[in-house]
Amino acid sequence: MTNPEFWDDKFVDEAYFFGTEPNEFLESRADLFRPGMTALTVADGEGRNGVWLAELGLDVTSVDFSGRALEKARELAAARGVALETVQADLLAWDWPEAAYDAVVALYIHFVEHERRRVHRAMRDTLRPGGMLLLEVFNPDQVGRGSGGPPTADLMYTADMLRGDFADLEIEMLEELTTTRARGHHAGKPVSIVRLIARKP
Repeated sequence: MTNPEFWDDKFVDEAYFFGTEPNEFLESRADLFRPGMTALTVADGEGRNGVWLAELGLDVTSVDFSGRALEKARELAAARGVALETVQADLLAWDWPEAAYDAVVALYIHFVEHERRRVHRAMRDTLRPGGMLLLEVFNPDQVGRGSGGPPTADLMYTADMLRGDFADLEIEMLEELTTTRARGHHAGKPVSIVRLIARKP
């Protein structure tokens, strides 16, 4: 949803809407990251994932639509004693830097089809050769579960969609699964998701 006021309102409270701990899938793949790597965290919200990567020693750029979310991301980074570059931008209008990052992390970012293809192409192009994309999104089976995500299936993705969007990357992992949230305000509830790890040749 490209409406900054909506997202600013979502993050207006002092408390962190999604908490301050990183995404579980991202955290489980800490082995993929090394100090000194450059990383782009896409639609990073209040910074929980970007800050965690910075704690691992990465040089992180956190981009989001909401100025309020990025303000809280900077506060979280300061509290954790790490540096975090923040960029406020609409992903559909942003001038994505070309071949700039060793890793792109995109978690629960959903667009209609033509926008999805455009953003995914930008993610590919902003990776350096050998760079890695880590992505987790909702699958259409998520509709009606009451544990987060867009309201309609046309904003959710299948493994086949991602395989097509990232056909020019080397796919190291691609899976659809239903699992149980361990954190956040939907903890204990089932979620249907797709996970992807792919690398630019």
